[in-house]
Amino acid sequence: MKLSLTLLLISLAHLAGAATNAVDPLPDAVSNNAVAMLKIHRQFQLFSLMGMGPKKTWNGVTNVAYQLDAGTGKAQTIHPVPGTAGRIAAMAAAAADHIFLFGGYVLYQGGGMAIPDANLYEPANDRWVRLADIPTPVGDAVIGVYRDRYLYLIGGRSNNRLISDVQIYDAEKGKWGTGTAMPGPAVFGHAGAIVGNTIIYVDGAQAGATGSNTRFVASDECWMGKIDHHNPGKIEWTKLPNHPGSAHFRIAGGGSDKDEMIYFAGGSDDPHDYNGIGFDGKPAEPSPVTFAFNLRSGKWETLDDNTPEPTMDHRGLLVTPEGLVIIGGMEKGQQVTGRIEVLSKTPKKQGGSN
Repeated sequence: MKLSLTLLLISLAHLAGAATNAVDPLPDAVSNNAVAMLKIHRQFQLFSLMGMGPKKTWNGVTNVAYQLDAGTGKAQTIHPVPGTAGRIAAMAAAAADHIFLFGGYVLYQGGGMAIPDANLYEPANDRWVRLADIPTPVGDAVIGVYRDRYLYLIGGRSNNRLISDVQIYDAEKGKWGTGTAMPGPAVFGHAGAIVGNTIIYVDGAQAGATGSNTRFVASDECWMGKIDHHNPGKIEWTKLPNHPGSAHFRIAGGGSDKDEMIYFAGGSDDPHDYNGIGFDGKPAEPSPVTFAFNLRSGKWETLDDNTPEPTMDHRGLLVTPEGLVIIGGMEKGQQVTGRIEVLSKTPKKQGGSN
């Protein structure tokens, strides 16, 4: 590949009538992988960390990490994430010129467990550094960054329970604190981001009703939180209308301060396990709807209600100036993929707002 990743994204974004395009895939297919983006020397570097491989079994999880280099346009392997085993459902974000990686699940034959691991990656040295453990081990939480300093883990699934906790890591002090808890049901596999001082999260899976045969069911609640300027732990929560589309679980979500938008793509309407089979025993399938919350207007917008080749089982999407980048995931038929998709940020048609 001769073009840089940035140039590739620009060229793909300008292909007439194209709603989605792929650059070279990862060397290996992966889903439920943590993703993050960091600007280094004025170029965007994209990271894919750990996840579930094509086997979709407890021993199919990888600790391999990739960096998509803007100078070559190719994915290169970086130092593996520390630990005796890989993880799924971890949370990653960029802050203070580093990549932060939190939690997730380690799987074993017959089960799995959420872990408290917190790590920092130094791109300049290709080195991982262990940070203070997460107070409550968690996976499948929403992650967001405030003031390039505070990293928020919102909700998620801990060991034997779902949590409504908002756990906040202060990257400057290296300490954990707490925020105002989520007001809705405790959920995991929800999606969202922080833009400015605003948190948006949607859906996820909540515990099934007492006596129900289904352990987890979809939640359709959407929430906005405003972070207090003087106290990063104080959050004022407001319930939002339902978003476009029917997906509720492991939607790819990511925000852009410049756009003042939080974007969402794919996901499934059926909460599912790491193999793509729903907790109700039915195979889950990806949603084709790409949508966003416009912080300027305070409304939902449909960007594309029929996105080609949709995917699910995501931990996030990356917002570049040229488009929305989705790395890996599961395609139709619960097939794990290494595709890297670039979706347009421009609505495909008018009249798609709620």
